[in-house]
Amino acid sequence: EAQVTQNPRYLITVTGKKLTVTCSQNMNHEYMSWYRQDPGLGLRQIYYSSNVELVDKGDIPEGYNVSRKEKRNFPLILESPSPSQTSLYFCASSYPQCCTASCSLHKNRG
Repeated sequence: EAQVTQNPRYLITVTGKKLTVTCSQNMNHEYMSWYRQDPGLGLRQIYYSSNVELVDKGDIPEGYNVSRKEKRNFPLILESPSPSQTSLYFCASSYPQCCTASCSLHKNRG
């Protein structure tokens, strides 16, 4: 069964105490991404990865860190959590989406 799993599913933490939210997928996807959703706002990308050791900042990377040591895992790290980081967090994975024969993976910054 294909799965993307976040752990823990629910979390209450102490301000300033480092925490890690794991994301794992079992579909051998190259692309993984972390998003947060706040009331009245759409999904905003925090960080994304196009493969092992290849990570890049999304729209709101401040206060977060990530690593991609293995293809199936993409943990989100909050070095010093604050109340402003209270949110819904989502992890996603996919294969690269290409529209032409010469494929390049990029994020639209426009």
